[in-house]
Amino acid sequence: MSKIFHISLDDSNLPAPTPEIDQERKVAIFDLLEDNTFTMPERDGKAVPDGPYRLNLSIRERRLVFAVTTKAKKEAGEFHLSLGPFRQVVKDYFQICESYFEAVKTLPPSQIETIDMARRGIHNEGARVLQERLEGKAEVDIDTARRLFTLICVLHFGG
Repeated sequence: MSKIFHISLDDSNLPAPTPEIDQERKVAIFDLLEDNTFTMPERDGKAVPDGPYRLNLSIRERRLVFAVTTKAKKEAGEFHLSLGPFRQVVKDYFQICESYFEAVKTLPPSQIETIDMARRGIHNEGARVLQERLEGKAEVDIDTARRLFTLICVLHFGG
């Protein structure tokens, strides 16, 4: 089974998220566990243990860390990604989310829809960057990448 069945975020050193960020995290985790694709190719000529996988996401030393283990908690792999390629898209995503959350309170549906379309576009861009950064380490479909990008934003929020 090439999927994630459990996900955890190491947010122990981060400030408490806002209610909106906390809700985004809960929805992303729920949706991710309901439906995802996560495949790990051979590494250094060695087969990777079969899934399903547990995934722990954290930020250590300014790097995004994917720690992957099997259901039996056997290490399947750990990889570190530079946060640099994500900085601008995360910043843009937070700005548009802030606009969206404010718009929902006061603007008419047509204007909210316009902001939401922009938010989805930036979210797709973040997912695309993630897929590129994971190349050779893990393969994820676009929906999985979108949900993981949301969780990266949650970690980045406090980082």
